[in-house]
Amino acid sequence: MTRFDKFFGLKAITLTAALSMTAGLAFAGDNVSANQILDALKPKPATRGLSVGPQADPTAQAKEATFLNTVRNRSTRSLSMGEREQIAELAATKPKIDLEIQFDYNSADIAKTSVPSVQALGKALSDPSLKGSTFVVAGHTDAIGGEEYNQGLSERRADTIKKYLMQNYGLNGTDLVTVGYGKSKLKDTANGADPINRRVQVVNMEAKTTASK
Repeated sequence: MTRFDKFFGLKAITLTAALSMTAGLAFAGDNVSANQILDALKPKPATRGLSVGPQADPTAQAKEATFLNTVRNRSTRSLSMGEREQIAELAATKPKIDLEIQFDYNSADIAKTSVPSVQALGKALSDPSLKGSTFVVAGHTDAIGGEEYNQGLSERRADTIKKYLMQNYGLNGTDLVTVGYGKSKLKDTANGADPINRRVQVVNMEAKTTASK
């Protein structure tokens, strides 16, 4: 990670994103709006009964809720590898969005040019339509550098986003679960140094359930 940083100066990360079971959406950091983030993070309504559409599974939802409760208010560093993997597995089918965010060199401080992107995220997560949802903020790095260093950096950057959202938008820390994956989950496995790998993933973990009519 150090060699790449010396060349480019800033750490670019991405909030990885794809709507659940749809193609991903990617936006440049300065162009994304709160409405675009909101639309991407809104879950498709689950249905009950015989209507067409995704079917709500109360048992699975209960298990997910129980697990999420065990990681709320936990230090990012305290999560075990097993817990990190379980979060990743649950997040795989949830709504997500890609944002480009930059951090200062070798730092977890948000670059001034990327503050508008984080502000847009804060506005979106504050929207009443997402009230009651739990969001996972997951940090990732590229493949350059040691595993231990990258793991710690990914955790610090996830924590920075969470802190910013709490301090500036009054979001409840209980509803923001942070996790770091270091370089263990590259987005582009063929090009480990590619900036696309340095990202923070934000996932809406709780889908809304509506009864079919």
